[in-house]
Amino acid sequence: METTNQQPEMEMSAEKLEEQKEIMLEFYKNSMPYLNAQLEYEKLLLQIDETRFKRSSIQYQFAMMMNPQSQEEEDVEKSGSDFDIDKSNTAEQNKRKLKRG
Repeated sequence: METTNQQPEMEMSAEKLEEQKEIMLEFYKNSMPYLNAQLEYEKLLLQIDETRFKRSSIQYQFAMMMNPQSQEEEDVEKSGSDFDIDKSNTAEQNKRKLKRG
């Protein structure tokens, strides 16, 4: 099996090259309105995303403000506060009374 590098002859004359350049330039010029429309579209999408992000951040901050309990406060509530000491003692005493009676 014989392998040969078959490359098409890509040599262009100066006239053919100029013609190709003109075709490319015309293509790009004709594409500009579409690209500008796409750019405007993408900018609007960006503005929408930024606005949504800001709104979500504000809603999150508002929710945190309405529920200001930190982790430390939650731990205190679970374990009880100084005022709950008396309640727990009376509850233990009530349990003892019920067991004896």
